[in-house]
Amino acid sequence: MKIATWNIDRLQSKKNVIPIAEFIRKIDADILVLTEYNSILELPFYDYKITTEQLPESPYHYKETERRVAIFSKFPIKKRFKTYDSQTSCCVEVETDFGNLIIYGTVVGIIGNTDPNFKTDLIKQTEDIITISKLGNFCYAGDLNISFSDNYYFTKFGRETLVECFKTDQLINVTESLSENIDHIVLTEGFANRFTYEISEWNGDKKLSDHKGVCLNLKII
Repeated sequence: MKIATWNIDRLQSKKNVIPIAEFIRKIDADILVLTEYNSILELPFYDYKITTEQLPESPYHYKETERRVAIFSKFPIKKRFKTYDSQTSCCVEVETDFGNLIIYGTVVGIIGNTDPNFKTDLIKQTEDIITISKLGNFCYAGDLNISFSDNYYFTKFGRETLVECFKTDQLINVTESLSENIDHIVLTEGFANRFTYEISEWNGDKKLSDHKGVCLNLKII
């Protein structure tokens, strides 16, 4: 089973729509969390999809087709959970071949970790994580605006808050060792420990968007 996440930078350049779609098709993730999503990107190979709610045009000049987060799944979506901010994060339970898995897709901080709402977002999201992760196998994925292995992009408060949250709630950040990376996939330890896994990255040159994409390939032990 593959879980992937990628910030596609609102598809600022329309010429990137086709190559981004082709990258995603080749990655062939079973569960895909896209952040800074734009629905002009069509992915017909996914049967199931949810998005965060429509955004106001101002102050960030959002288009009608834009959403902060979209979750795509090849597995059936069985349930949707309420999140602290329906424009910034969304959460569903999917029925995978390895048991049900709750997927929480998100962006932390609307325009990065220097934005005034970053701290508020982070605190509210950790409250969501604490509550929802108790309900079953849990995956927290998306643009966290924090690197965990280097000084690429982070705040001390942000990094320490999430590390402590993951430790307390018995979650493992399987992408924390990736360099120059702020997009992460975090899993319930008990679920992750059932698998061996490989991590791959793409868009390292940041030409298709301003973020690398990451994919987690889980193989049953």
